[in-house]
Amino acid sequence: MQIQDSYGQLRTAHSAPNGRSAPLRVDAQRNLEHVLRAAREVFGELGYGAPMEDVARRARVGVGTVYRRFPSKDVLVRRIAEEETARLTEQARTALGQEDEPWSALSRFLRTSVASGAGRLLPPQVLRVGVDDVLLPAGAPEEARVPQQRASVPAGSVGYGEQVEQRVVAPRPVPAVEQEDTGAAELLEVVGRLVERAREAGELRTDVTVSDVLLVIATAAPALPDAAQQAAASARLLDILLEGLRSR
Repeated sequence: MQIQDSYGQLRTAHSAPNGRSAPLRVDAQRNLEHVLRAAREVFGELGYGAPMEDVARRARVGVGTVYRRFPSKDVLVRRIAEEETARLTEQARTALGQEDEPWSALSRFLRTSVASGAGRLLPPQVLRVGVDDVLLPAGAPEEARVPQQRASVPAGSVGYGEQVEQRVVAPRPVPAVEQEDTGAAELLEVVGRLVERAREAGELRTDVTVSDVLLVIATAAPALPDAAQQAAASARLLDILLEGLRSR
């Protein structure tokens, strides 16, 4: 018997003596783990546009096995995006809870996230959030909005050294596919608190937004064939980007 789990995956269940569905067989569970690991690697290296055939090849299973677990590529992408978003959100919460200094909290979050490679797997809708956009679920209260996003200022209207007034902006209309529970809104809200704390302490440039911080994570996590070279490149690039974020 096939059932559909909370991710929309089709899975084979076996009837237990008590009439309940039994867990996946050991080999089926192992195949699922191989597919998920392969998907993280392939999408991390090639982006979410990579074909399912590449995932199957990396997992060393037939593409039919991948499709039995994930009936469409969108379902697999959503599963990976959810996992990586949850990991980033947890890293942000840890930095907020364990670092008293605002800049230390923000830099810890960035270093931990880049080291984990999660930036290469951020959901596309998170990286599409612009300087005047905030991704929130419908009906979110005003105080839940990501704080202090940049206001749109016409070119040339602000002189050198002048402060640009900060404001909280309303969310853009979010397509239904982006409103699915990938955890993006929660991630933006938690990272927004890190950004706000560092800005209020005068340690973060006033024009830096939440989306800028997420772009740093995505940019500073290159996919290089040599692990040592990748770690060194990530650390060096992140040092440069962090220096660019700090106020003068």
